[in-house]
Amino acid sequence: MSNLLQAHAGTEAQLLELARSVLDIEADAVRGLKAHLGESFLAAHRLILATRGRVVVTGMGKSGHVGNKIASTLASTGTPAFFMHPAEASHGDLGMITADDIVIAISYSGESDEISRILPIIKRRGAKVVAITGRADSTLAREADIHLDARVEKEACPLELAPTASTTATLALGDALAMTLLEARGFKSDDFAMHHPGGTLGRKLLVHVSDVMRKGAQLPKSSPGTLLPEAIIEMSRKGIGMTTIVDPEDRVLGIFTDGDLRRTLEKYEVIRPVRVGDVMTKDPRTIAPEKLAAEAAQVMQTGKIGGRILVTSPDGRLLGVVTFNDLLAAGVV
Repeated sequence: MSNLLQAHAGTEAQLLELARSVLDIEADAVRGLKAHLGESFLAAHRLILATRGRVVVTGMGKSGHVGNKIASTLASTGTPAFFMHPAEASHGDLGMITADDIVIAISYSGESDEISRILPIIKRRGAKVVAITGRADSTLAREADIHLDARVEKEACPLELAPTASTTATLALGDALAMTLLEARGFKSDDFAMHHPGGTLGRKLLVHVSDVMRKGAQLPKSSPGTLLPEAIIEMSRKGIGMTTIVDPEDRVLGIFTDGDLRRTLEKYEVIRPVRVGDVMTKDPRTIAPEKLAAEAAQVMQTGKIGGRILVTSPDGRLLGVVTFNDLLAAGVV
C-alpha cells in the first residue's frame, strides 16, 4: 500500500472514531436529561394540557429548527401548536398569540436577543411562557413562568461551537413533553390517522378492508358439488387464483386455490368427476370488513395463506376477497 493510501486509510479510521464519539456524546446528553425531569416538567405538562388556546413554539437559529419540529410533533399528536419565528414576531406575527396560548421559548443560552425583545409583549398579552434553556440563571429562564432544564455536559462539535448535543437534547425533551400530553389526552391510532390522511402512514391507518375488497360479480364462487373443471373455469374467469366454496346462503365452507389444484392433480389421475367440495381447503382464514387493510396485509405476510384473504360477516357469509395486489394498488403495502 502506498504512503498516500495508508494516510487515507488512517484518516478514514479517525473519521469513524469521531463519528462514534459524536453519537456517544449526543446519547449521553439525552440520557442526562432524565436527572433534570421533575416538578417543572409536570407543571409544563399540566399547563399545556389545561390551556384552551394553542402552543406557540419560538426559537432562533438552530433552536428555531428544533422548535419547528417540536411544534409539528405536538400538532400531530393532539396538541394544537404552531411555530412562530421570533424575528418575524415583532413585525406583526405577535398578533397570532392570545391570552389563552402557551409559548414555548427555546434558547440554549437563554439570552437570545430576538426572544428577549418580544418576551415582555407576550407576557403583557397574558400568555404563559415555558422556557427551554441550558442555563437556569439566564434572562429567559428567570422571566418564564416555567423553566425546563436542557443543559448538556458538552457539545459534540470538536470545536465546541456548533450546537449539536444541546439541540438533540432539546428535541428529545420536546418529544417527551408531546408524548406525555398524547398519553394524558387518550390520543389513539385513529386520532393519529385523522391528523395524517396523506402518504403511506395515513393509508395504513385509514384504509379499511371494505375499501379495497373485491365484491359482487368480482367474487369467484362455487358450490361444494361443483365439478372441478367448472371450478377451474370460475377461477380463471375471476383471475385471482382461487374460488370460494359457499352454501346456498353464501356461508363460506372452504376455498380452492392453485395450490389445492396442484395437490389434486398429484392425487387423482382423472379430475373431471371430482367435486370441488371434496378437495377444498376447509376453514380458510377470514377477516372482517371493518378491519384495517394493513391488518389484512399482516395476516397474508405472516399466516402462510398466500396472497388473498376472504372477507366475511359475523355469521360467516362471504362479503368479499382481498388480494395482496389489491393492497399494493391501494398503497397500503
